[in-house]
Amino acid sequence: MKKEFEMSMVGELNYLLGLQVKQRKDGIFISEEKYAKNLVKRFGLDSRKHASTPMSSSVKLSSNPIDAEVDPTLYISIIGSLLYLTSSRPDIAFNVGVCARFQTAPKESHMMAVKRIIRYVNGTSDYEIWYLKDSNDCLAE
Repeated sequence: MKKEFEMSMVGELNYLLGLQVKQRKDGIFISEEKYAKNLVKRFGLDSRKHASTPMSSSVKLSSNPIDAEVDPTLYISIIGSLLYLTSSRPDIAFNVGVCARFQTAPKESHMMAVKRIIRYVNGTSDYEIWYLKDSNDCLAE
């Protein structure tokens, strides 16, 4: 690669496109702890109680016409921020995907669901993905 591109060695990789990278001899830790904490603070949920799961198993989200509407701009902003976070947080990917289905006409129940995901992220912001050096896992293909 050095033959094709001008490269310089500036030290060990710590950040890449917002991802925090911790290199060890036996593998790499990937996380977005700083982004997760900023996300929680940005939406004003840093002082709220942490959630133990990203979504309750008893919650069934739907487009209920009776439910109160919420600001779609705020809802879309939260969903976009959470979708970015899913690159290092597969534990929230499914739940964020479910909530993303309701971006065109978000209701109060949908907003409560995304706020719960953020409260879960607040309590688990230190979660990391561990890639062993000798594994067949790939970050990208």
